[in-house]
Amino acid sequence: MTVATVTLFGVILFAGVFVISSLFLARARDDLQEQAAAAARRLTVLIDRSRFTGPIPKLDDVRFLQVVDGAGRVVAADAELAGAPPLTRARPRPGESLVNDRVCGEKTATDAVPPGTCLVVVGLFDDASAYGPVMAYAAVREPAALRSPSLFVLLYGSATLLLGLMAWGTWYGVGRVLAPVERIRRGLERISAEDLSRRIEVPATRDEVAELAVTVNDTLARLQNAVDRHRRFVSDASHELRSPITAMTVRLEAGMAERRDEDWAAALADAYRLSAIVQDLLMLARLDAAPPVRNERIDLGELVSEEIRRRGKTRLPVTTSIQPGVIVRGHRLRLARVLTNLLSNADRYGDTRVHVTVRATGELAEVEVLDDGPGIPPEKREQVFERFTRLDATRSRDTGGSGLGLPIARDIAHAHGGTLLVGEGPGGRLILRLLRDQSDPAVGDPAVGDPAGGEPDLGDPDP
Repeated sequence: MTVATVTLFGVILFAGVFVISSLFLARARDDLQEQAAAAARRLTVLIDRSRFTGPIPKLDDVRFLQVVDGAGRVVAADAELAGAPPLTRARPRPGESLVNDRVCGEKTATDAVPPGTCLVVVGLFDDASAYGPVMAYAAVREPAALRSPSLFVLLYGSATLLLGLMAWGTWYGVGRVLAPVERIRRGLERISAEDLSRRIEVPATRDEVAELAVTVNDTLARLQNAVDRHRRFVSDASHELRSPITAMTVRLEAGMAERRDEDWAAALADAYRLSAIVQDLLMLARLDAAPPVRNERIDLGELVSEEIRRRGKTRLPVTTSIQPGVIVRGHRLRLARVLTNLLSNADRYGDTRVHVTVRATGELAEVEVLDDGPGIPPEKREQVFERFTRLDATRSRDTGGSGLGLPIARDIAHAHGGTLLVGEGPGGRLILRLLRDQSDPAVGDPAVGDPAGGEPDLGDPDP
């Protein structure tokens, strides 16, 4: 950053100094010539009327004045040039009346222009003067700064000093800005997978670096939460799997010893429950891997009707209120799994009935599954979507559920860009919201992946 800044501003700065110094010198010499030319014009006006009987008086603060005839003799001069030879031998070109010259003391033999002094001389030809055809010369002393390198040394030296200060300021400023970034880097080096509780110090600068530190801390918090969830998931999965395996082992041992049919039937039920848990774990693993979701047009009302018919006889009767033409896009089998899990949950915890509503609300499609059971307390409406969670109030009605149905349903809803939440009101009310598809059905159904079976079979959605 320092090299780039110094290079860029160095080119701009020195180019500016060069232009300014060149224009200054040209403008200063033009001003001197204009002052001398004005004095020469006034001098010609004076000699047109009469001759001088003494030294030529100072005109417009111009002290060096001479009148030179055609033979090169000085016929009139100011007091400082009295008795001195002509300032210059320069004469106008044919057809012109004005001449500009610059004379210095080193190049003349006169005492009027001492060594080290330079004059800007302007001569004007006057062929009708009182002296006859003459040249009227006026000269202005050139400042020493115009012929000395001190001006250039001062300008370029100041530019160099300014550029050096800019380089130091850039180096120091960028270093100060990047110092918190280096502290963030060192802080991240000290964080390990075993201890994700540490956080990065947020600088008090309230700039982009501070925002970076806040973002890093938020990312670490999400990572810690994900790791903690993973550890709880492994622990809960181990506990859930150990129970049916232990029960099945005991019953198989008893069945081997006593040959009782009820032990074999119980062992088979435990095996089914174990299979269901494994299927749910496999589904969660696939959802966590975030595979592509097929993009099929699905009539949500028809899908709900199909799932209700497929389930056949259930504990509670199911009634429906379905608005036709509610279309969404997604993976048919996975959305069917969501509906199956919601219907199973309502059938397990309802008292006398289950009611399913399908409707369109603006840009959203909603599926509401309502049962008349005890419902879910407000403080536990998010807890039910945690894996292996079964509320104590409903454990007596739990007939072998793994506690993964609602978490799987919410993960599938999120994978489709939708939501699954617990609604307000009496009883259990679960609401699935998905984006409606309002495109022209004639366009076709592009799909991500292979709709013919490129994705692994997820098995029976209600094992």
